[in-house]
Amino acid sequence: MTPEHERLAAAQTGRAPWRKWGPYLAERQWGTVREDYSADGHAWQYCTHDMARSYAYRWGEDGLGGISDDQQLLCLSVGLWNGRDPILKERLFGLSGPEGNHGEDVKELYYYLDNVPTHSYMQLLYKYPQHAFPYEWLVQENARRSRHQPEFELLDTGAFHEDRYFDVSIEYAKAAPDDILLQITVHNRGPVAASVHVMPQLWFRNTWAWGLDSCRPQLEAGPAGGTIAVHHQKLGEMCLYCDQDPTLLFCDNETNTLRLYKTAPTQPVAYFKDGINDYLVHGAATINPAQAGTKAAAYYPLTIAAGTAQVVRVRLGPAGQARPFADFDQLLRQRCQEADQYYVAVQAALTSPDARRVQRQAFAGMLWSKQFYYYDVPRWLDGDPATPPPPAQRQHGRNAGWKHLNNADIISMPDKWEYPWYAAWDLAFHCLPLAQLDPEFAKHQLRLLCQDWYMHPNGQLPAYEWNLSDVNPPVHAWAAWRVYKMCQKHSGGPGDTDFLGTVFHRLLLNFTWWVNRKDRDGRNIFEGGFLGLDNIGLFDRSAPLPNGTSLEQADATSWMAMYALNMMRMALELARVNPIYQDLATKFFEHFLYIAGAMTNMGEAHKDLWDEEDEFYYDALHTPDNGRQLLKTRSLVGLIPLFAVEVLDDELLQCVPQFGARLHWFLENRPHLASLVSRWQEPGEQATHLLSLLRGHRMKRLLARALDEAEFLSEYGIRSLSRYHLAHPCRLHYAGQELTVRYEPGESETNIYGGNSNWRGPIWLPLNFLLIESLQRFHHYYGDEFKVEYPTGSGQFSTLLQVADALSARLTKLFLRNEAGVRPALGTNPRLQQDPHFRDYLLFHEYFHGDTGQGLGASHQTGWTGLIAKLLQPRT
Repeated sequence: MTPEHERLAAAQTGRAPWRKWGPYLAERQWGTVREDYSADGHAWQYCTHDMARSYAYRWGEDGLGGISDDQQLLCLSVGLWNGRDPILKERLFGLSGPEGNHGEDVKELYYYLDNVPTHSYMQLLYKYPQHAFPYEWLVQENARRSRHQPEFELLDTGAFHEDRYFDVSIEYAKAAPDDILLQITVHNRGPVAASVHVMPQLWFRNTWAWGLDSCRPQLEAGPAGGTIAVHHQKLGEMCLYCDQDPTLLFCDNETNTLRLYKTAPTQPVAYFKDGINDYLVHGAATINPAQAGTKAAAYYPLTIAAGTAQVVRVRLGPAGQARPFADFDQLLRQRCQEADQYYVAVQAALTSPDARRVQRQAFAGMLWSKQFYYYDVPRWLDGDPATPPPPAQRQHGRNAGWKHLNNADIISMPDKWEYPWYAAWDLAFHCLPLAQLDPEFAKHQLRLLCQDWYMHPNGQLPAYEWNLSDVNPPVHAWAAWRVYKMCQKHSGGPGDTDFLGTVFHRLLLNFTWWVNRKDRDGRNIFEGGFLGLDNIGLFDRSAPLPNGTSLEQADATSWMAMYALNMMRMALELARVNPIYQDLATKFFEHFLYIAGAMTNMGEAHKDLWDEEDEFYYDALHTPDNGRQLLKTRSLVGLIPLFAVEVLDDELLQCVPQFGARLHWFLENRPHLASLVSRWQEPGEQATHLLSLLRGHRMKRLLARALDEAEFLSEYGIRSLSRYHLAHPCRLHYAGQELTVRYEPGESETNIYGGNSNWRGPIWLPLNFLLIESLQRFHHYYGDEFKVEYPTGSGQFSTLLQVADALSARLTKLFLRNEAGVRPALGTNPRLQQDPHFRDYLLFHEYFHGDTGQGLGASHQTGWTGLIAKLLQPRT
């Protein structure tokens, strides 16, 4: 057992709180729903990047490469200034949703390089230009560009011309759970000496200004030079020890109402949140000469010779350390070496050095993307005692129906800048790579969203803060089952049925919500809304359709079939230890059959969601007069029926005899439904039985489309829309509009959902991952004798397992360096591909160009793109 494994075990058993401090700081708190107190709900405008340095946040904090405790009472991060910028670099800059020509977009270069589950060692790299940061140019040029043009990025501005930039390496190491070392190493990559101002910043989240907690913590200069004493009623007495006796600067984490609103503060405040910024940049008298406050910085002005580096060291820990830097270097090296030892163990089966590098950075991104998420909806709706009441419109606006929701937890975020809020289905995918590192944290995340203070009393899971009532695909049961099996394999012992049972019981409520709310006619055909696929359809699938028209969704119905099978499988596992679960397993088996029947409408082909002519599944418009029209868009919507597949073996069935008896009775007495179940009564490999929406013929026809390089199959995975629609757009004249869907392999060209994501052609990791898993399960039943043409039209035939492996290889090619030394995900910029200070640093984008593989969308969404870490792991 490595030292990191020992720390993880100590944290899990409660022997030592190694997880108490971590990278829990957001990278963007401005522009979030939580901080929006406007009447119109325009969160991007209510608190902007320009306001952020002066605005005391209500619900969280942000910073550059920062950490906090698990309740975000005290925060530590890095501030920088190149002497040319109009503001300090205290947080990452980017465009708001309305500003970007493809939606919100961070305009910085930074990389998560390393992290371990207890955060005892972490490293982040930030690239800081020596030229003035081109804030206005980035805003103006992206505003000028249309949706048909690419985004204008920081690299496009020439900000790194002649290598005139600093590589700022930010490393943390824990000497003990509450004793944290921070080393900032600044490399001058440019041709001449350059100056930079480095400021480790320490501050309290403002908990005192809202009329709920009168205790005001304090930071003050300590008795010894270069120390900042920390006084907090919950954290106790701590100290920030600063090497080389820097100048200490103090102000308060309070809103500068004079600057933002031209009004005096309600309480006397002399030194606002932006005091350190204004003092250094403008020479203003905005820091406290008494050297006390609730925000502080240790100020290090550096001049760094060309090609060299300088180091800044600080240590946050218990008060009273006599020689805080005596063992600093040794401890930092030791924790770094222990991180290496940990990953040697984790990656033991991975032989390629490049694959290990990619996987380790993917893991680092997953771990860096944890965040303290605080959102008390009733308090947010009603306002705080010490502040003016929010506009009355809030009581009937966004999230007003979620008054039970009160979140204050460490949660895995999709991306702490572009998506600094959890999303239900994103989080489900996050838990698989997280389970490879920290199984207990992965289980905790899945349990968390099922708690009473998350899940709605009606059973709905919260979607995301912009609209908690929106609908994501129901993948929580799938993730819980997969994490359960991964943890069982990891431990080598019996599975954690307490975890599985807890999630199962809560998901009973959620399944019932789906049945009651999304199958309004009781026909087992579901209307899920947009289901996270944003602009994949001809219109916004979340918006009500006119004149009583409804949308029969092939994907919503298939997701529910998958959900029923997931719940059935969980119930069967729980029935091994408690036979009472056999009845629930039977319930979900029967529900699956009814959904399967609805998908084919008992064989009435004219009402089927399957189109015999195209041999594909489509959504259908259903009008009040019983009219019906298939929407012939060849998209992932039509491939999702492949996901509803489960294989049961005789050994399991022998353990659940009541389920087996009921199952056989049902199949014998409901033959019209039994005929829908693929080969149930024909045992496959090793006496297995298959439950699937698809009989062998339909599966082969869907795979013929999916594996066709002229349609879905890209060099780098399965596209979200068939390339067929490049030359043959799908068109519909509807409600007085001419609606069109065409293949768009890159950034979105449509305004639906703001245009910041695109499901009309690019490659998305999570649904590719589900397809690969489904093929593996199909192979488990059919075995090596069952083959399909891969690629379609090639004349070469492969088993389903070989196809799954081939798709996995195409996805991993996005990140791995090919024979030409190119990583397709990094695009065509020569610096990113060839420069030794860039080429081995990975970004994990939201999605990837359907033809070239270039990374697009959110650049740090290691969240579900972190699944690449699971795909890189050799299959056993």
